[in-house]
Amino acid sequence: MSVAVSTSAPLPTAPDTHMVTSTFSLVDYVVFVLLLVLSLAIGLYHAYRGWGRHTIGQLLLADRKMGCFPVALSLLATFQSAVAILGVPSEIYRFGTQYWFLGCSYFLGLLIPAHIFIPIFYRLHLTSAYEYLELRFNKAVRVCGTVTFIFQMVIYMGVVLYAPSLALNAVTGFDLWLSVLTLGIVCTVYTALGGLKAVIWTDVFQTLVMFLGQLVVIIVGSAKVGGLGHVWDVASQHGLISGIELDPDPFVRHTFWTLAFGGVFMMLSLYGVNQAQVQRYLSSRTEKAAVLSCYAVFPCQQVVLCMGCLIGLVMFAYYQEYPMSTQQTQAAPDQFVLYFVMDLLRGLPGLPGLFVACLFSGSLSTISSAFNSLATVTMEDLIRPWFPHFSEVRATMLSRIIAFGYGLLCLGMAYISSQMGPVLQAAISIFGMVGGPLLGLFCLGMFFPCANPPGAIVGLLAGLIMAFWIGIGSIVTSVGSARAPTPSNGSSFSLPGNLTAVTVAALVPSTTISKPTGLQRLYSLSYLWYSAHNSTTVIVVGLAVSLLSGGMRGRTLNPRTIYPVLPNLVALLPMSCQKRLHCKTPSQDLSVDTAVFPEKVSNGMLRGSRDKEAMDVPEDGPAHQGISPTFILQETSL
Repeated sequence: MSVAVSTSAPLPTAPDTHMVTSTFSLVDYVVFVLLLVLSLAIGLYHAYRGWGRHTIGQLLLADRKMGCFPVALSLLATFQSAVAILGVPSEIYRFGTQYWFLGCSYFLGLLIPAHIFIPIFYRLHLTSAYEYLELRFNKAVRVCGTVTFIFQMVIYMGVVLYAPSLALNAVTGFDLWLSVLTLGIVCTVYTALGGLKAVIWTDVFQTLVMFLGQLVVIIVGSAKVGGLGHVWDVASQHGLISGIELDPDPFVRHTFWTLAFGGVFMMLSLYGVNQAQVQRYLSSRTEKAAVLSCYAVFPCQQVVLCMGCLIGLVMFAYYQEYPMSTQQTQAAPDQFVLYFVMDLLRGLPGLPGLFVACLFSGSLSTISSAFNSLATVTMEDLIRPWFPHFSEVRATMLSRIIAFGYGLLCLGMAYISSQMGPVLQAAISIFGMVGGPLLGLFCLGMFFPCANPPGAIVGLLAGLIMAFWIGIGSIVTSVGSARAPTPSNGSSFSLPGNLTAVTVAALVPSTTISKPTGLQRLYSLSYLWYSAHNSTTVIVVGLAVSLLSGGMRGRTLNPRTIYPVLPNLVALLPMSCQKRLHCKTPSQDLSVDTAVFPEKVSNGMLRGSRDKEAMDVPEDGPAHQGISPTFILQETSL
């Protein structure tokens, strides 16, 4: 069943009596420049505060002293890019409110990281998430994970920098390469000099700007069309308010199950194992603060999603009363919101500049997080393991140089993006393609004690192959069909063959009318199931290879890298049921076993303890400062 609803007559088209592009006033430029100046000032403040006394821990992890509030807002801002700010209202305008049900996935998508991923990562006292892979498997798996992540982020960050600037240029006449260079240089300077603390506090400021910019559009727009009640009535009359679509078909683009459960895996790939987010958890002063920051993201995400949906509905109601120009009806979907905002806020000096500042805040927060996380994994996973005797001063300086290098690389990727044409959609989609296999790799290590290094590497490769096969196949198929979906209000428009049309095609994949068959049926899998499908591929292939290669027999398994699924599930049962099953909960077991014995490790019996000094863990490993898990793991034939 198609998500899009078309029940109304086409909108009338207004004659082109006004300028296609809107010129900024002096006040708008002042507001926009103020955003850049304040972002740079916050970063430079943290850079020069204690200059010369910075350590590598302060630069990469803010000395592990960040509070819950700034970390939560930084987590929110990291992947709230300008592409999302432009894309969600466009999705609602074109297809209705079905996308809002993605908010149902936020509960499990944040609860699971808070209670599984964060405790394991935090107690192992990591700097890079990929250190976990070495502790659980070996150095080769760690390098594979790191290289995959670097590939994912390098491709993505250039597009995040270029695509919104291109859309802004098309609508407002804002100079394309001036905006690209300004964003790239400002972001590079405060990220490289100030480190993670500067990134987090600028994220806080930029998040507030994003909230304010979107809120202004909702207030002014709803007031202009008669209030939010009228907006809702208009949307309902034209079939834009979607009910719960319970079709279980995973090939339907948006259903309740696709959004609420397929979205969970997408959230886990972002908030569970992505280095940009893990780094923020690890910067918290305590594990409790890290968990609370993850909890705090939930209501913030809901607010952000609702604001995006409201902008889409207000935009729909607005264009029922104020006809689009011919230029607007032929615009690419990612330009809809910008055209709407420029129409809506014309004559209100400063407000168009505020919304542009909102867009650039989204880009700055995403790009700075990419720079910082890339510098961290490069330093911690690819350089320090081979040069362990670097002094703090040299390591700090090298980290800054690496961050500057990624900033220059980002500008280069933005230029390459401008030359890619239709391939740009593939570049954007790569971010989603790679997230699933990485999630599967971490889940394979945490939940399956029998998984071994060969299984992990082969599983990751199988997941990546599957991801690119389905992902690229879907792109080629959709480009081949070359038919744009009709907006929900019935207006017909054509997408010009420019980059901005391709940009949102990746964010909001188009639906086809005819039902595909054969391989095309597989290629039509809903994009929200990509992470689930690809992570499952990694786990299934990884387990099969591990079993065929002897599991963990003859290898040492660090118990603190495993999440005890069965004991924790049993602990949820009533005590009477636990007694009937003759099993002990993790807390009950602590009174009996409080140490790990080497001879039991070699036989496959691993016993955890809260007493880290009783643990037989090498003192030179990155995990020796952690807290050991409270569980018994009996590995039998494997």
